[in-house]
Amino acid sequence: MPNLEHPAYPAADLLRLEGLVPCRESQVSTLLSIFGERQQFSFPSVFIYGHTSSGKTYVMKTLLTTLQLPHVFVNCVEYFTSRLLLEEILIQLQSCSSGAEHTSPVCCDTLNDFVRLFKQAVASQELQDQTLYIVLDRAEQLREMEANILPAFLRLQELTDRNVTVILLSEIVWELFRPNIGCFEPFTMYFPDYSIGHLQKILSQNHPPEYSADFYAAYINILLGVFYMVCRDLKELRHLAALNFAKYCEPVVRGEANERDTRKLWKNIEPHLKKAMQTVYLREISSSQWERLQHDGGEPGQLKGLSAHTHVELPYYSKFLLIAAYLASYNPVRTDKRFFLKHHGKIRKTNFMKKHEKTSNHLLGPKPFPLDRLLAILYSIVDNRVAPTANIFSQITSLVTLQLLSMVGQNDQLDGPRYKCTVSLDFIRAIAR
Repeated sequence: MPNLEHPAYPAADLLRLEGLVPCRESQVSTLLSIFGERQQFSFPSVFIYGHTSSGKTYVMKTLLTTLQLPHVFVNCVEYFTSRLLLEEILIQLQSCSSGAEHTSPVCCDTLNDFVRLFKQAVASQELQDQTLYIVLDRAEQLREMEANILPAFLRLQELTDRNVTVILLSEIVWELFRPNIGCFEPFTMYFPDYSIGHLQKILSQNHPPEYSADFYAAYINILLGVFYMVCRDLKELRHLAALNFAKYCEPVVRGEANERDTRKLWKNIEPHLKKAMQTVYLREISSSQWERLQHDGGEPGQLKGLSAHTHVELPYYSKFLLIAAYLASYNPVRTDKRFFLKHHGKIRKTNFMKKHEKTSNHLLGPKPFPLDRLLAILYSIVDNRVAPTANIFSQITSLVTLQLLSMVGQNDQLDGPRYKCTVSLDFIRAIAR
């Protein structure tokens, strides 16, 4: 039994729409209830919000296109001024009403001109008989425009006396939109994030025809088990699934395993998924370079991306300061004499030290350290003599500004400032090389 039902639209179109928007049937059903029939006046403005990659833009485009509803779709980032935005709406409206691909240029300087030209464009017989939908994607950009733009769009139905509904799509809540002078309150609707079950269902639909659906679903289950805690962006997960599937299939292609040997397939793909974890969201290398790296069996250190070369931009002594800060954060104070003095004498390993050295300091996180300890370690690891000049102290401040170091506590402490190193071990290894 289909989940989407509405007497105003053909059942075949609703069934096709349901297949195009998996896991969003509840939101689409609510939107259809708001829209009503084609000739009915809908709610003047609808505000839809949710995190990135939660399906807001895709669902609206698919819904309006599948049901063949007259609409205008504008991205507010691309048309970032009020004049560009209003003119683009009129241009798309002109082509929507006439059905022609080539439209005449439109000049619209003020909101009054927009209302007048909008009435003229809607005066055609095709648009008078049904609701026109104006969708403004990335609507948070409207807050950067003139103060009258957002209130005017919220009550455009009243200003133009036409059957029009404005739909705002945004990643932030309505409370951050509401003007201080007050305005018409839109109907607000929330798109929740996809759950792991939703992602499994959506990503499994893209399985290649040469492999079975169960085989690809098992691969998606492994992929989500690795990446779901750090990445829930559907676009990024779809990119990762397409990029690493060939490596997952290698044992099957070579005849070393069949599609049901999940243990062998997992052993083959596990190290490559760990490499891919280093470049989630970053796109440090192209897809072709990543595939070539997988084929050659390269190591993660061969990724010539931003994270591998950030240390190149640091000054000479800033590198040593960062290394010294890392040593001070992760080494206990009692070990400084043993590590950084040439003639430290004999140090007894007490039971207390053995008990606490069983736990790795990397698991406990960085510890704060005073400025004088940082400088003492710096002097011991640099070959030549370093004078405590203003240049050294300014570089410490720069490292704090770059968030490679963090200052702990207040600046007015009597015992001096304390710092904590915030970079990873791989970052320090790259600098140390």
